[in-house]
Amino acid sequence: MNYRHVLILAGLLLLTACASKKPAVKPAELLKFEPSARIEVRWQRELGDAGFNVLTPGVTREAVFAADKRYLYRFDRDSGKQIWKIEPGFTISGGVGAGEGLVLVGSDKGEVAAFAAADGQLRWQTKVSSEVLSAPQISGEIVVARSGNGRISGLNAANGKRLWLYERATPTLIVRNHAGVVIRNGMVYAGFAAGRVAAIGLGKGAVIWEAAVSQPRGNTELERISDITSLTAVDDTQACAVAFQGRLVCFDAIQGNPLWTRDISSDKGSTLFGKYLYLTDADGTLYALDRSSGATLWKNEQLARRAVTAPYLFPEHLLAGDYEGYLHLLNRHDGSIAARLATDGSEIPAAPVLLGDGALVQTRDGRLISLAVSR
Repeated sequence: MNYRHVLILAGLLLLTACASKKPAVKPAELLKFEPSARIEVRWQRELGDAGFNVLTPGVTREAVFAADKRYLYRFDRDSGKQIWKIEPGFTISGGVGAGEGLVLVGSDKGEVAAFAAADGQLRWQTKVSSEVLSAPQISGEIVVARSGNGRISGLNAANGKRLWLYERATPTLIVRNHAGVVIRNGMVYAGFAAGRVAAIGLGKGAVIWEAAVSQPRGNTELERISDITSLTAVDDTQACAVAFQGRLVCFDAIQGNPLWTRDISSDKGSTLFGKYLYLTDADGTLYALDRSSGATLWKNEQLARRAVTAPYLFPEHLLAGDYEGYLHLLNRHDGSIAARLATDGSEIPAAPVLLGDGALVQTRDGRLISLAVSR
């Protein structure tokens, strides 16, 4: 069985992990509530659809960059006015990374391309080991791109030449997912198939630490899948990773020593803030956990089986999207529903993205929405 068949098989068997279709079991009905806040639309634009890919937008101090399958766009941050639109010449499969004057996208054929943020002119294009399913990231002089086979390439930001490559063996059956990498304090954090997580040095690609989050369990290959299919939640002291059909583990971000573990499954991911870890589990339940112990502080099961995204953090609220294009705002102190907004009816496949004091959301059908929260 080759790599492509492995990904397709896993995607067909685990629809919740692919987050590309309506949940296989009946989703929870949305209950009435008394609003205590409001989700405001600042601006919105219509792009083309993303297909089966998750095309997250990129943001800089000056602009918003977004993509559909065919085109890459630049918009004004404040007004949403389109500045430019280009056609890279390939199917865009990995969302948009931006920074250091560059805009970065990946393709279903393994290309990574860098364009000038100012005018959209191509700076360079290079090939990596397989399709790119997540947004390439840039820090200083290095671009980090992750391939669908789990390999991570460090590329020269000036010309796209490969500086280093991190690779590891993968199991026979893996989940096709769009998790990329997180860069913080000169380290690249990423989770992998078979429940492993690694911190890699940005400069030379050397492994700083590597650890197990979850061990495969069960009698069949399907039961034994315990892949990490979401981004690692990282701040200056702690790195937390969660596996699908597995566990949640928080580590010392620098040394990699495990701090605590908890049996919980998630294909969406988590967010660290202050004393808390906020998490969406595989069933769509949202949790607030004590980051020092993993103890549950509250949980909200009202959005069960609605393919809810990882939570995005506002000062007093959490924002998450679902498979019907609803945005749900929760009080971050007790988990109660504070507001709700319908978008275009298509899935919101990824957590909202930071945009100043607000957030940016892209739906499956290509609606790009700038949001704010008010009381």
